[in-house]
Amino acid sequence: MFSSQEYLEKKTGQSGVGRLQYLQSLVTEFQDTDKEDCKEQVLANLANFAYDPINYEHLRKLNVIDMFLDSLTEENERLVEFGIGGLCNLALDKQNKEHILSSGGVDLVVQCLSSRNEETVLNAITTLMFLTTPASKPAITRLSVVECMLRFQLSKNSRLSNLATVFLEDYCSRQQVKEARQAQAGDAVGIALPAEPQQT
Repeated sequence: MFSSQEYLEKKTGQSGVGRLQYLQSLVTEFQDTDKEDCKEQVLANLANFAYDPINYEHLRKLNVIDMFLDSLTEENERLVEFGIGGLCNLALDKQNKEHILSSGGVDLVVQCLSSRNEETVLNAITTLMFLTTPASKPAITRLSVVECMLRFQLSKNSRLSNLATVFLEDYCSRQQVKEARQAQAGDAVGIALPAEPQQT
């Protein structure tokens, strides 16, 4: 459930820790710690805060969107999972979407499609759908991505198969799907994918 500013002020009170101050402490902890498990926990917390639009302005002010984007290139799969989860939570907002798109976010999110982590892949597909605009659509529905969705559509994992079907039917033209099928038949190289993402 989303919180109103009035509710948050009532809940924290005059002497309570403010939302911005608390988020700042999380960002500082993430930046200062060398422990991977602490980084994972903090990034997971920030991704959860990204679910509520009341936090968007604070998260933008603290450059949390950039933290999420940076985490997508980490070797630690958990950081990638929480980073893409945070982006997925933020991407429907117009300002957040514009920031992600202008920061090269589409290519970073597309790379997540080859993850072995099921949640990472599902959040990546959803994030690509949320990031689709007339300007970004050609990059999001490029041949390699459409081929990837065709492969996911055949998955035994119903969540993955269903989401890939939505992507193909709602975001791609029939011509794009046809060309991707033809490219697959000709053994064109697309996005490298594992056989099935691992469930977490």
